[in-house]
Amino acid sequence: MKSYEKLQKELDLAKQDLLIQYYTDNLTSLPNLYKLRYDMEQNPDFTLIVLNIDSFKILNDFYGFVVGDFILESVARDISRYQKDKQVYRIASDEFAIVLKEKLKFYDLKRYLSELVEDLAHLSFDYAGTKIFIDLTFASTSSASIENIFSKVNMALKFAKENLMKFWIYEDDMNMGDEYEKNLKLAVKIREALNNSRLVPYFQPIIDNKTDKIVKYEALSRLVDKEGIIYDPQNFIPISKKIKVYDKITKTVIAKTFATFENMDFDFSINLSFDDIINQDIYNFVLDTLELTNMGSRVTFELLESEKVADFKKVLHFFSEIRRYGGKIAIDDFGSGFSNFSYLTKIEPDFIKIDGSLIKDIDVDKNAYTVVETIVDFANKMGIKTVAEHVHSSTILSIVKSLGIDYSQGFFMDKPTPIEGL
Repeated sequence: MKSYEKLQKELDLAKQDLLIQYYTDNLTSLPNLYKLRYDMEQNPDFTLIVLNIDSFKILNDFYGFVVGDFILESVARDISRYQKDKQVYRIASDEFAIVLKEKLKFYDLKRYLSELVEDLAHLSFDYAGTKIFIDLTFASTSSASIENIFSKVNMALKFAKENLMKFWIYEDDMNMGDEYEKNLKLAVKIREALNNSRLVPYFQPIIDNKTDKIVKYEALSRLVDKEGIIYDPQNFIPISKKIKVYDKITKTVIAKTFATFENMDFDFSINLSFDDIINQDIYNFVLDTLELTNMGSRVTFELLESEKVADFKKVLHFFSEIRRYGGKIAIDDFGSGFSNFSYLTKIEPDFIKIDGSLIKDIDVDKNAYTVVETIVDFANKMGIKTVAEHVHSSTILSIVKSLGIDYSQGFFMDKPTPIEGL
């Protein structure tokens, strides 16, 4: 029978082994996030630097998980080699951290990060005869406590990523925290609005330029919070995508719009993006709605003009399905950005909606007038109807009519309103 002292020793060794496992990343054998938090608590005078692998998800999807793990191990090895006297951690899937055992002031930290970026620029690794190139983005802060350092460094990392910068240092006077807090509050409003049916469509009329009569309404999503404040899509759609409720918003607007016009004589249009179309859930929802309501001949789906269409075959198939139910297709905001006329020859839309940035100044901007004139001429030759957006005055409406544009939409006729305003 083992002595008490020997059993106690074995138990202590087992506990120590479990503690090591708890504090160690299995893949890279680096200390993990738990160890990082523990080490920072032991030494309050430190500088935290976070490194993130650019486009790691794309690399992982393209090469596969085995190669993805190889990349992570290789990056961990290179960071450790360049930072021999510093502690390196793996704190998330594609994220690493370096801790300096002193608190660097801003300019010292900036100098250090500049040298670090140079040391770890354009990493390359060979895997089975294939050379894989890796870039990193860095972030840090010169003013933070243990309680808020991760949120501040994460804000700096996000800023660097969004602005395609190699690194960024968070400082309190940047007010990034205010924007972060604003987004968190808006995320709560979005979820609350969805749960309480306050994500609603507003409707703006589209008139026939020959008869001046309303021929259809466009559905535009609005969020109404508990205080009655109304938010436009540009205010809440980006956040809804980040918190992964965008699909629910799109389906809610579609369902409510169809329900609204079920007992009304007007045609109506609904906005979809190309991303919506290649989203299988939304794709199926639209077709199911058309099947169940038998209202396909009254609806036009407005597609935002875009240069980026990953699966054009699926888009064309969606359009053919829409038309099978009698639905129509419009290209929205045409003329914004880089208009792609080749899309029109492939999609063969029923309508082109000319972007408001061209229409609103058409009375004083000769270039805008020429561009609109060209679009209308092209559309007429293709047999496509045209709609002028953002018509805000009688002068603009007169010019739009003189150019032969078929329909108009804008505040001069009416602003978007909820159903009770129709």
